[in-house]
Amino acid sequence: MKVVIAIDSFKGSMTSIQAAEAVKKGILKAYKADIVIKPLADGGEGTTEALVEGLGGTYIKTVVTGPMGSNVTAIYGIIEDGTTAVMEMAEAAGIIYVNRKELNPWKASTTGVGEMILDAIKRGCKKFIIGIGGSATTEGGIGMLQALGYKFYDINDKLLPPVFESLGKIERISGKNVPKILQECQFQIACDVTNPLCGENGAVFVYGPQKGVKQQEKRIMDEIMLHYAKKTVEYIGKDNSSVKGSGAAGGLGFAFLSFIPNVELKSGISIVLDAIKLEKELADADIVVTGEGRLDAQTAMGKVPVGVAHLAKKYNCKVIAFAGSVTDDAIKCNEEGIDAFFPVVRGITSLDEAMDTETAKKNMSLAVEQVFRIL
Repeated sequence: MKVVIAIDSFKGSMTSIQAAEAVKKGILKAYKADIVIKPLADGGEGTTEALVEGLGGTYIKTVVTGPMGSNVTAIYGIIEDGTTAVMEMAEAAGIIYVNRKELNPWKASTTGVGEMILDAIKRGCKKFIIGIGGSATTEGGIGMLQALGYKFYDINDKLLPPVFESLGKIERISGKNVPKILQECQFQIACDVTNPLCGENGAVFVYGPQKGVKQQEKRIMDEIMLHYAKKTVEYIGKDNSSVKGSGAAGGLGFAFLSFIPNVELKSGISIVLDAIKLEKELADADIVVTGEGRLDAQTAMGKVPVGVAHLAKKYNCKVIAFAGSVTDDAIKCNEEGIDAFFPVVRGITSLDEAMDTETAKKNMSLAVEQVFRIL
């Protein structure tokens, strides 16, 4: 019997690899199966770690410009013979770097994201997987673009700084200093946000408040963003401001689509499933084990376990899921291809106790062992 383990992290408790190893331990106590582990993430936090650890990659540390201008140490990964970089934009421009009282959408910048990309290019990378969640920024990606060589000028032909307040002053855009090697690179942008750049469903109105945008600033800032979109159309001859995902990460999605060649915006789980080549292993698998920290109705709406289940069903694999907690409405997961799911917590306990890494690994192994004894 061949079992493929493709399980998401249990956030705050177990990484994807830790959870998978616990599952493997439980299976082997009950059955001598042929086991294949494939790391999983949804394109957001933990994606770099999952792919680097699961695919035998290398971690890279580089000092870049943080969202508020001070230096930060960003970590990304290199996989697949040193040609593919796996990044999370939050490592360079994440809200994790900014104290709540210091949030300033007019000044926060994605400059470090561009610096991180350039660092990877210098190391020989030409393929990029980049998650763009968790940003502290709302500046349409102008910081990243300037780091990559684009220049934005005002009406007096003065170079503008890479911050939000510059967007309304843009009159001319130049790409003369963009390195030619960027044309040879391919970018897969993990983006599960469907918001456009502008309007009441756009970057400023929907996500701006969590980055410091005040209620009275929303309309003004959205108009500034619209000006940026119009000047971009004049430069590239195409309007991407209404494309789903263009409003992600404060408009970083728009910047990628409009200024960076060879870009795809895709759901995080689909990118990761492609990267780990899960489908190849499912072709002759009997059972797939998946799961995440909490299984509920939202899981059924396209989260990691359901993404795995949909792929597994192409090959008639049985799909079993394990979770830290399971809600009543998780039954919807059965409708999406998960044949059976089980909570791993074994008794009355506090949340802190249940989420302790060693306890969680033990509970996972014991739960999996009992299920596989039936099989």
